[in-house]
Amino acid sequence: MNKLILQKSSYKIIWILIAFILLPTFNVLINNSINLYEWEITTMFSSPIIFTILIDPKGIIFSIIVLAISANVLHFSSIYMREDKFINRFTALVILFVISINMLIFFPHFIIILLGWDGLGIVSFILVVYYQDPKSLGAGIITALINRIGDVILLLSIAWTLNQGHWNILYIWSSNMNYIQVPCIVLAGITKSAQIPFSSWLPAAIAAPTPVSALVHSSTLVTAGVFLLIRFHPFIRKFKEFGTLILVISVTTIIMAGIRASTECDIKKIIALSTLSQLGIIMARIGINISNMAYFHISTHALFKALLFICAGKIIITFSHRTDLRWIGNSLKSLPVTSSCILLSRMSLCGFPFLAGFYSKDAIIENIVFYSFNRLIILIFYIAVGITTFYSIRIILITLWGPKNRKPFTQAIEENNIKLPIIILSTISVIMGSIILWIFPFYVSITHISQNIKNVPLLLIMIGLLLSWITRIFIKKSIIIYKPKIHFYLCGMWFMSQLSSQFIIKYPLILSHQYLKSSDQAWIEYILAQGTNNIITKIFNRVTKFYPSNPSLYLSSSVVIFTALIILTRLL
Repeated sequence: MNKLILQKSSYKIIWILIAFILLPTFNVLINNSINLYEWEITTMFSSPIIFTILIDPKGIIFSIIVLAISANVLHFSSIYMREDKFINRFTALVILFVISINMLIFFPHFIIILLGWDGLGIVSFILVVYYQDPKSLGAGIITALINRIGDVILLLSIAWTLNQGHWNILYIWSSNMNYIQVPCIVLAGITKSAQIPFSSWLPAAIAAPTPVSALVHSSTLVTAGVFLLIRFHPFIRKFKEFGTLILVISVTTIIMAGIRASTECDIKKIIALSTLSQLGIIMARIGINISNMAYFHISTHALFKALLFICAGKIIITFSHRTDLRWIGNSLKSLPVTSSCILLSRMSLCGFPFLAGFYSKDAIIENIVFYSFNRLIILIFYIAVGITTFYSIRIILITLWGPKNRKPFTQAIEENNIKLPIIILSTISVIMGSIILWIFPFYVSITHISQNIKNVPLLLIMIGLLLSWITRIFIKKSIIIYKPKIHFYLCGMWFMSQLSSQFIIKYPLILSHQYLKSSDQAWIEYILAQGTNNIITKIFNRVTKFYPSNPSLYLSSSVVIFTALIILTRLL
């Protein structure tokens, strides 16, 4: 029990911190105030180094959401990982994760943003490889390398901002370097948010423990890129190409992730792919210049997706840590609280009326229809609603009402340490959508569309429900079973994993292998380490052959040879 003391005290401290910052949060929201604090530390070459803190409604609400999810995840992990010998290390990593995301939220300074950004990448890599097996290592390498692209791009952007004399993102003005800097900031955002063509790391990162997935795939790492683009949106929206680029990337990601989730059998991967699809919807909102609605959706999405991961973690525990849907079923009677919350979070994800996801998803579709965007974009968004409903109802039908596949003597118990975070997140997920929409001080445009168009999303939700029920009944007659190539294409994320990992590293690995055989283990080994040792050994053998055995002779010979080698290296 001693190893759980740090974890229990950690989530209690986080709840105390949330209670402490609630009063200034209400003050900021009621007055709609933006507070900027600056301290000039020093000046280098006429460029001041300023420590800046920004406290605004967007940042402080998002920080409270991150802290609330982190506290519930730590509470849940006290059951999920109670047998882990390194639970204190896990708790410390989660706390570092929370510190990194808050650095990204409250400090609008390029260098501090880089530290928080890089901290997220490093800690996420350590958490993904937490189980220390080959699968976790491979997933961690993909996660670290793809996120490293964003780190390098931000570092270059810091260098290109030097001509402005500061690194405060609030004061950046237009210059000749912006046409290079804006695409790089966008590239950094889409790498962290796993948009095409950097989507392969997000499903791979589920090799981490389920509490890590509840934190990484809901509120922190994946939304860091979106939050960065929201912070930079007043600056980068001035460039016309920005919106088109983001819109094309995001709608492609939506379709790819939705199709992939519809054919997946791993419950954690399905939830991760649904996160990827929702990130595509959020990025599309930024592309059509409604960043406030994008912020609205990442806030509500973080809550019900963390709830879904925690509920999935309880089901995984019950079924002997199996994540395959074919081994999971009939959880409604044995896990009533968990099953109810899964149903609630999935309905919110589908955009069911009056839940948190309804307010944000319905608003984006209304705006797209009202402002008469491209018909293909409108069609893709409507298809995304139907696909989301399809794979969400598919999970519900299998996990809650499917056949019982676990061992006959397995006892399913819902501990209080699991019930409490589930109930807290469920309550917040139900009310947070309306609370943010009513209280949050941003402008929402009034849209007027016909009743028939208004009913289309609800109709697509019903169609998705019906299709998931039909495919569940007639799965054995599905074309996917009889056409392996179609199944491989649909399950392979459009070959994204192969193109982003194996295709890229194939030739560097071949080159390094040839170098190892021809140089490192051949000429270099012969000339330097092993060759030098052979030469010294031969010299000693010849000396001892012609001279009598004398210790002083060995010592003097060693000194002479050692001195000669030093002189030779100095001359070379």
